[in-house]
Amino acid sequence: MKSHARAVIIGGGVVGVSTLYHLAKKGWSEVVLIERKELTSGSTWHAAGLLPLFNLSYSVGQIHKYSVKLYGELESETGQNVGFKTCSNIRLARTKDRWDEFMYYAGVAETIGVKVNMLTPAQLKEVWPLCETGGLLGAIQHPDDGYIQPADLTQALAKGARARGAEIYRNTVVTGIDQKPIGEWVVKTDKGEIACEHVISCSGNFARKTGAMVGLDIPVIPVEHQYIVTEPHPLIKERQAKGLPEMGVLREADSSWYMREENGGLLLGPYEHGAPCCYMDGPSDASEYELFQEDLDRLAPHIETAITRVPAFGEVGIKKVYNGAIAYTPDGSPIIGPAWDKKNFWLNEGHSFGVTAAGGAGWQLAEWIVDGEPTIDMMGVDPRRFGPYATRGYLKTKNEEAYANVFTPHYPDEERVAARPLKRTPCYERMKDLGAVFGSVYGWERPGWFAPKGYGLSKKELASPDVLTSHNHAAPDADGKIKEKWSFRRSNYFKFIGEECRNVMENVALQDMSAFAKCFITGPGAEAWLDGLLANKLPKKVGRLALCHMLTPRGGVRAEFTVFKVAEGRYYLVSAGAFERHDHDYLRKALPGDGSVQMQAVTTQLGVLVLAGPNSRKVLQKLTDADLSNAAFPWLSGKQISVGTTTAWAKRVNFVGELGWEFHHPIEQQVALFDHLMEAGKEFGIKPYGIKAMSSLSVEKSYRLIPRELSIEYSAYESGLDRFVHPNKGQFVGRDALVAGREKGINWNFVTLEVHGVTDKDSDARGSEPIYAKGKLVGRATNGAYGWRVGKSLALAMVKPEHAAIGTELEIKILGQMFEATVIPESPYDPDNKALRA
Repeated sequence: MKSHARAVIIGGGVVGVSTLYHLAKKGWSEVVLIERKELTSGSTWHAAGLLPLFNLSYSVGQIHKYSVKLYGELESETGQNVGFKTCSNIRLARTKDRWDEFMYYAGVAETIGVKVNMLTPAQLKEVWPLCETGGLLGAIQHPDDGYIQPADLTQALAKGARARGAEIYRNTVVTGIDQKPIGEWVVKTDKGEIACEHVISCSGNFARKTGAMVGLDIPVIPVEHQYIVTEPHPLIKERQAKGLPEMGVLREADSSWYMREENGGLLLGPYEHGAPCCYMDGPSDASEYELFQEDLDRLAPHIETAITRVPAFGEVGIKKVYNGAIAYTPDGSPIIGPAWDKKNFWLNEGHSFGVTAAGGAGWQLAEWIVDGEPTIDMMGVDPRRFGPYATRGYLKTKNEEAYANVFTPHYPDEERVAARPLKRTPCYERMKDLGAVFGSVYGWERPGWFAPKGYGLSKKELASPDVLTSHNHAAPDADGKIKEKWSFRRSNYFKFIGEECRNVMENVALQDMSAFAKCFITGPGAEAWLDGLLANKLPKKVGRLALCHMLTPRGGVRAEFTVFKVAEGRYYLVSAGAFERHDHDYLRKALPGDGSVQMQAVTTQLGVLVLAGPNSRKVLQKLTDADLSNAAFPWLSGKQISVGTTTAWAKRVNFVGELGWEFHHPIEQQVALFDHLMEAGKEFGIKPYGIKAMSSLSVEKSYRLIPRELSIEYSAYESGLDRFVHPNKGQFVGRDALVAGREKGINWNFVTLEVHGVTDKDSDARGSEPIYAKGKLVGRATNGAYGWRVGKSLALAMVKPEHAAIGTELEIKILGQMFEATVIPESPYDPDNKALRA
């Protein structure tokens, strides 16, 4: 065994071996993999080997795309047969909502270069003759999809890695992991120690045990998954004897199962409700090639629908039932990237579709480790999207929910109910009493919109087709009323959001944004350190604030902060609540080692209430003796003031483009502050507003968001951040690459679009819709909404520069339907910011 290596990978499943392969492919030959038993002996060996390209996530979609391409090339590179069958993958739609989901996905697929065919029921019958087509609206087909033999794939990746100098130590148990003060890691095993620069955890079912060795609570717990293999069927054997092509992998999403041919028979894999978590604290030390007792009763509804759709499945006996562990996270997506709080400790865990993702995950992690950045936006799979709230009990509840909903339609407004409410601000009950319909972000309950008193949907309005995956609404309130129906189109709450938007524009409104990530940066070196980290100029005067971006070394956008200068050497940073661990982890890891800069996270200590609208000054003036005039309290400034009996840092800034203030206050004073503002605002028409109204209002201002318009894939200039980037101020992270890229010429342009012809039966753009010029794909939408103040359907987008000029006529495909769109000037509402400066 080596005593030193550049990187040590823990775990010899397909994910770990792929990571080893890609590090070696990047030129790192001094890399080793440690496996406690034999390669694939954890969960890889019993995987069904499917390669679904379908995924609504921009990040995961590209990862899957790369994997399928790589697997098709591995045999020619290594000489090892991987058992790759390109038989296609077919997804069936029985409901209109499912077809909308497929059409939304088809748009995502087109923007990332994945081919998708649309099939009529008759066309489906041609390629899957054993499938009954009654009740189907249609199907989508991935012609490049199929399945693979997981063990053979793993061995091919291992062979490719070894050929480049990498080493694999089997039957070697990791007993401990330590980090020296200088940053070097030491991986201890039962056969010796290895010192290394990087450690990558790819330990699958053992993820929590591996994490515990370094003090990390990894948000991964496996769930039991069963699949059934039948005896051979005469019709399939007959097809094989005639040399007919294998029928594709069939997925009836509305019945929550997949099916494919297997050795002359059929393989059925359902995703059922009631599947339990397993290995809560990791498998036993002796675990190897382990399965659980099958439980066919749980699968009964899925078996019945499978027999209805493919009668041949019920005509032969069951040969074998597999019940094995699949790693899961609370949202069902893997965690790929740096661990929080630990430099050079990496995670490639939580893969519920591990075989499909292994190639792409290893590729991007190798790019990240070797070059310092991935090449695609990985925010959707970043390990830091979960916070310290994601502990054992939470994970069990959420992971079982994620498993049960693999095939549930993933509505854009879907808010799952498990493990909620978890984190509540003090004004939660006040908001609830006012009709708040809550969503969740980073564990926090946050009002999405407000329903009128007594409002509820009727059974007729909630009616859904009789399919297993028919759930389409939010949980009922305390009175048993359901207020929100989910949809890919404009839903029941559309008009209520309009009312909230109009009230913000015409009167005054209050919002709870306490989920914001917040921290103080202090010390004698704080100013210089922040100045070298952020692209914008820092506020020079105490009491001023600026919007600042942290860039990547390549000039992409990593994070966005509002920076408020509280005092000399003391800054208050606010960023998106969803990215608290992500943003704060980058800040912490960048802190100088000499102690000249300190960071204090205060998210849970300070609440944030936002007062916005033309009457906001009148409301606030009733509660404070502070001078609120423009001269004394201009836009983009802040000061500590009394608000009634409470104290707050009032910052004149918001995300809706109206006159207003954010009140950053001691969290224990929130209810009093809330009551003061609501009482003082009665005469001015004050009402609460939620995140959905805020999103609509922000699109009208062309405000960018991470990871939509602001992404590591787009330079700050491509995202239109010119006024927030100052290369002449001196050196900062990403400056040189940004300048060089601009001189060379940018690849993308941020634009605002007016979308024509959208009706109440349609959908506004939401993001990832393809954009065309004369039939040619030229960009993708990043966000969109109906703008209630301007009376137009709007989209924000990234397009090729030659199509970015004001007035350019384009087309956008929304749920499979083409709409004309026009590039319009940025900030269609109040482009001169007169309302903000009022």
